Amino acid sequence: MKTPKQYQFIIQLGRALHIYGVPSYKIQIYLSQVAKTKGIRGSFMDTPTWINYVFYSENEDESYNHIESVSPGGLNLGALSSAVEITDQVLADQIDFDEASLKLRMVYKQSKKANHLLLSLAFALGAGAFCLLLGTNIVSCITASVMGTVVYGLTYLAPKSQFVNNTLEALAAFVVTIFIGVLSLWLPDINIPLTILSAIIIFIPGLAITTALEEITYKSLVSGSAKLFDAAISLFKQFFGTILGLSVLPLFCDINIHPLVNDMPKWTSYAGIPLLALCLLPIFQVRKKDMLYGILTCIISYSVTVLLSFTGILISTFIGSITVVLVSNLFSYITRSPKHVFITQGIIMLVPGSKAFMGISTVFLGSPIENAGNLGSQVAYILMGVVGGLLFSGSFNTK
Repeated sequence: MKTPKQYQFIIQLGRALHIYGVPSYKIQIYLSQVAKTKGIRGSFMDTPTWINYVFYSENEDESYNHIESVSPGGLNLGALSSAVEITDQVLADQIDFDEASLKLRMVYKQSKKANHLLLSLAFALGAGAFCLLLGTNIVSCITASVMGTVVYGLTYLAPKSQFVNNTLEALAAFVVTIFIGVLSLWLPDINIPLTILSAIIIFIPGLAITTALEEITYKSLVSGSAKLFDAAISLFKQFFGTILGLSVLPLFCDINIHPLVNDMPKWTSYAGIPLLALCLLPIFQVRKKDMLYGILTCIISYSVTVLLSFTGILISTFIGSITVVLVSNLFSYITRSPKHVFITQGIIMLVPGSKAFMGISTVFLGSPIENAGNLGSQVAYILMGVVGGLLFSGSFNTK
């Protein structure tokens, strides 16, 4: 049965927002707003793997139901901005549904293009920047950067190999652990645990965990629970790959994981923030006009939590999250881009995925990471602070 023409754009828009990584409850709110503005009565449900659209006739005697299976999406902030702009043009009657559908298809085609050299550089510098942020040493930072390139190589191979695609997180963690373990034989100053964490930081599901809890808080229980479990499994796969690598290494060489004195100046850790923010731009395909504001959002987000650290981790993260939303509202007004673009980049600087990884390491590796005490409570406080900040700032009801 052919989909009625008046419903095709809404279905296509829901699919696009899902693919570009928008939280489920926001997709449902946005589709409802579009349908209401165009005089269409409908009900929508988005889950991580399928979308259900129900459209009602004027007399409510008939309805049209459309269900489609859609793979979980990944963050593409540039395509998201373009999709929202196209929809705003539809709502303002500047273009019709047919032209909007054509533009959405062009956006989707453009989103499939990738500059592999730039992405490889972003993975490398991002890993090195995070290592700087952790306050390690120059040898660890350089090693993490090299391993970031290896991780992108595996990411590039994933769509071409079903095996690599299915095992990507665990395989990346395993390969990185083996390489770093071997390199530590010649470079004993490498901080093995933190260098491994930095190399695979792009896979650590801190943002995914936060998004899942955000959806559960909004009562989008099916989608939120599924995403939370998926994020937990992703973290488990990465740690499994790391543990497997550390178990294999002693069979061939003698490595010793022990705390190292980190001799980097304090200012270098702060330099890691703008560098990490810069590396996120090509990874999330942020548009040029939004790049500067995205970097500023990241810097402001981290700076607020550092300046308010004396209040405790819960309060500083809570205020930091509210600040991110307020700043994102301002930048959205300036650029006319969705505030979700800036909120996402700012929240990334607050999420506790790396601390969760460290906490698991503490349990299984006998506290090989310095200052690893109370990481469980720190993760819980950060998550509460982020979700609470988003809730009290009113971001749940915005696109």
